[in-house]
Amino acid sequence: MSDPVTAATPDIASLRARAARIRVSILKMLTAAGSGHPGGSLSAADILTTLFFAPVLHFHADELDWPGRDRFILSKGHAAPVLYATLAELGIIEADELLTLRKLGSRLQGHPDARRLPGVEVSTGSLGQGLSISAGLALGLRMDHALGATARLPQVYTVLGDGELQEGQVWEAAEFAANYKLDNLTAIVDRNMLQIDGPTEEVMALGDVAAKFASFGWEASDVDGHDIEALYEALSALRRVDMPRVIVAHTHKGEGVSFMRDEVGWHGKAPSAEECAQACGEICACSEGGDAR
Repeated sequence: MSDPVTAATPDIASLRARAARIRVSILKMLTAAGSGHPGGSLSAADILTTLFFAPVLHFHADELDWPGRDRFILSKGHAAPVLYATLAELGIIEADELLTLRKLGSRLQGHPDARRLPGVEVSTGSLGQGLSISAGLALGLRMDHALGATARLPQVYTVLGDGELQEGQVWEAAEFAANYKLDNLTAIVDRNMLQIDGPTEEVMALGDVAAKFASFGWEASDVDGHDIEALYEALSALRRVDMPRVIVAHTHKGEGVSFMRDEVGWHGKAPSAEECAQACGEICACSEGGDAR
């Protein structure tokens, strides 16, 4: 068992290839399931790739209950395919299991189930709750660390959808995190500008998300959510003490697939076999080296 190496500069080309493999896995499992959420899973692929493989998170894939591990919470639980594909890339689950997505008896349900699937810290899916869970977890870990339960203070990372920011509970959690100065909490907003009912700015305008979090007492920044190097730099930057942090990752729903990109209709619709083949071909063609399995 070895600790992740965070000091070395990550191999960006290798990370892009891995993100492409994750996108292909997402498409294949959704096609096999005949249902699910491709748009928001594809938009978050570069974010999870950077977190887990650059790497940003400290954890051991072969010791998932290590007390000192960083925690990852997928608040937008309907994007479970991107998490499952990541767990397969980590070797925590077998790649063949991905094709059981949403099947009766499968561990890979439509939303992540922490009771059944290793690598899932918390069951999520009811939108708006992930930041509250993460803030409470960050506070509890800080208390444990102060009591000597862990040698290092574990960090908590959570990925939220931008549509779920319309939930009031998110902003209660933002206030809580700032009040308790949870500097071991990082939220990443997948700002793809679309939700199930249409563009976020037409459903309920969110405006400048980073500015809103900053007004609550968070350190806030914007980044291109498909630029892995920029994501890594933002996630690795020194944090201000006594403040939680949010990174607003500007992305495209359905990224990597021409007919899905920025199309709200692909929020919750699985591709056909023919569409899957076309989409995987496009991803493979665009990935450096063409290796997307």
